[in-house]
Amino acid sequence: MSRRCELTGVGPMVGHNVSHSNIKTKRRFLPALQPVTLQSDALGQSFKLRVRNAALRTLDFKGGLDVFLLKARDEDLSARALKIKRQVKAKLAEQAPAA
Repeated sequence: MSRRCELTGVGPMVGHNVSHSNIKTKRRFLPALQPVTLQSDALGQSFKLRVRNAALRTLDFKGGLDVFLLKARDEDLSARALKIKRQVKAKLAEQAPAA
């Protein structure tokens, strides 16, 4: 299982541990991923995704999973999140002409 956020695409970054004597050794900064169940309002269904903590805060700010997915770039989303995005778009397209 990759250490990559399924909504933002953020993965591990590389940097240095710097000692008191200024010796630099390589290290990895891993994203703080959480397995989360998110509810889609348009689909009326819940999905389990591995999302980083900062993305959860963004989800709350934007107004939910559907709004976040519709504004997200396809390159950043995982295959599962992209599938959910397509389903949400299709569902909203169905509802728009009926209204």
